[in-house]
Amino acid sequence: MGAARPRPRQLAVKLRQIRNMLGLSQSQLHRQLRVESEIPYTRISDYELDKNEPTLMVLLEYARVAGVHLEEIVDDRLELPAKMPGPVKYKSVKRGSRPKD
Repeated sequence: MGAARPRPRQLAVKLRQIRNMLGLSQSQLHRQLRVESEIPYTRISDYELDKNEPTLMVLLEYARVAGVHLEEIVDDRLELPAKMPGPVKYKSVKRGSRPKD
């Protein structure tokens, strides 16, 4: 087995910050992320308390909802924009059903 990959230290803080800046409750964010069939809404709390780390696909949905680059969420050296949703637009992204693995 390989070594565990490093986790972003600011991830939980940034995820909570995104939700708060958007003015959403955890259940409202859960619906906005469109992950109802993948994770229970209580997982949002786990992410914000640093008990669990979201999958890459869930992080991508956070970035889309917040209007930020994924890198701004996961890179501890970068800060989130002062206003949300941010300036990043995902116009070319079709937000239909995702392909199954």
